[in-house]
Amino acid sequence: KEPGSSIAIGRNCILCSADYSNPIGLNHRTVIRTLAGGANITIGDDVGISGASICAMSSVTIGNEVMLGVNVQISDTDFHPIKPEGRRFNKNSADIGTAPTVIEDNVWVGANSIILKGVTIGKNSIIGAGSIVSGPIPANCIAAGVPARVIKHLDVIE
Repeated sequence: KEPGSSIAIGRNCILCSADYSNPIGLNHRTVIRTLAGGANITIGDDVGISGASICAMSSVTIGNEVMLGVNVQISDTDFHPIKPEGRRFNKNSADIGTAPTVIEDNVWVGANSIILKGVTIGKNSIIGAGSIVSGPIPANCIAAGVPARVIKHLDVIE
């Protein structure tokens, strides 16, 4: 955790980091990391995480009752500048793209999916395994693919 940043994890969360904790197997332990002062990671209640990586330079918010499949990656940053000059060594946050990433309540993100910066995934939605989510996903649907696209709308009784 970076100085001046915050990480808040809700009640009854399960963070799996042992390779035997998921039948698919984990590539690594769960990583929850802020990358800059002022960054915030908020994880709601009753969330399950299996060997995921969650990194925030500004803000990552995960709602209640979310399931993150094995080896999911969630970030709010490009990690490096887009412009090529000095890309490898430039750590100036002003040159690195960031945008808040939000996963709303009761979302299931399938194994090995990647959620990129600026994405919002609406409540009750499912992200198919191996998907790369680069844009908004509405509530109550299934999205999958590279890039992820809505493939089905769910009938949800609220």
